[in-house]
Amino acid sequence: MIGFLRVGVPDYPERAFREAVANALIHRDYTRLGAVHAQWYEDRIEVSTPGGFPEGVRPDNLLVTPPRPRNPLLADAFKRAGIVERTGRGIDTIFYEQLRNGRPAPSYGRSTEVDVVVVLPGGKANLEFVRLVVEENQAGPALQLGELLLLNRLWSERHLTTAEAASLIQKSEAEARATLERLEEAGLVEPRGEGKARSYHLSAPAYRRLGEKAAYVYRRGFEPVQQEQMVLQYVARHGRITRREAAEFCQVGPYQATRLLKRLVKEGELKTHGTGKGTWYGPRSKIRARS
Repeated sequence: MIGFLRVGVPDYPERAFREAVANALIHRDYTRLGAVHAQWYEDRIEVSTPGGFPEGVRPDNLLVTPPRPRNPLLADAFKRAGIVERTGRGIDTIFYEQLRNGRPAPSYGRSTEVDVVVVLPGGKANLEFVRLVVEENQAGPALQLGELLLLNRLWSERHLTTAEAASLIQKSEAEARATLERLEEAGLVEPRGEGKARSYHLSAPAYRRLGEKAAYVYRRGFEPVQQEQMVLQYVARHGRITRREAAEFCQVGPYQATRLLKRLVKEGELKTHGTGKGTWYGPRSKIRARS
């Protein structure tokens, strides 16, 4: 129940399974021996079909390549009968239905040159993720496939760079950045770091809605004042600190660690020793504790 709305969450989304089987029948190579198989295991459904992907289609461009049915007349008949999407983007339906029902994205990783295999993961659904998707769709424009892919990955992997996001949604970094910014405007994700070191993680409200308050604290790390205090206490105890040690200790990237250490040098708290890779930082004077 989401408010007054009752939402059904099936073991396997019917539309996703139907599209997977229909795609297998439409795109199979009928010059090869063999049959389309739908195998239901305890934790997944696998649909396999003879023949590799049509020319120009690969697992890393499935979501963006134009429809290229191997059997156009059969594809047209399926569309006219209402069995598959008339747009020819049934692959989007498979991904979208899996994600919005709190399941992992489908996988084509086991496909080869001689057959295509799509795996629909099952298992326990993430009902809090379903709730978040329904609430967002009710509050404004429905979440698009790219946004669902990013939210799902952020939930499982905790952070994403723009380059990783681009690879995931199979679009350019500019388009991935725009998608991440839309999620940021919706209050679902937050950026961390700057430039090439910037990454994104779920926001505190998003983690709270997903029932994982502590995960936000872990991902966000420490505030700048806390980082400075941690470095000064480390130096007071060990007498010195390197950029790598500061990065590991404060859970930040190397560039952020450099800026942190230089800021403490500028404030008169630390002194730089050595040059290049041998640079380390020690106390300029007696380090005073900060409140």
